[in-house]
Amino acid sequence: MELREETGGIADLVRYRISVAKQDIADGKLLLENKSLLSANNRIYYAVFHAINAVHGIDGNGYKRHKDAIAKFNAAYVANGIFPRKFGRIIHRAEDLRHSSDYDDFPNLDEDLSKDLLRAAEEIVLSIEDYLEKRLAKEVL
Repeated sequence: MELREETGGIADLVRYRISVAKQDIADGKLLLENKSLLSANNRIYYAVFHAINAVHGIDGNGYKRHKDAIAKFNAAYVANGIFPRKFGRIIHRAEDLRHSSDYDDFPNLDEDLSKDLLRAAEEIVLSIEDYLEKRLAKEVL
């Protein structure tokens, strides 16, 4: 999804949020390559969070509290089968890892876990991007 000239509409908001999620994925990859696990874990989580907010954006919603955004996504999209249940588990794991990396004095850093979550986050972002492009095509055209 390309970021287009901003016009302030829903499509622009959705595309912007997905572009941020994709940049978070790219940043997470670079940070992992440089063995900066604390920061990589943060970017992995935010890739998922920004993608979730892109989904909310297409419905005209936005949530400032992460807990609300995740709960609403799981209730409206995962529980209803729009996205697979494994996405709910991945989101929870990414959130836990970010909290530990950001707030624990001695986080349990596991490079393999971070790499696995990065791949899973990338799957979520790409799946959400595909879903949003289809919705935008139906609603805009």
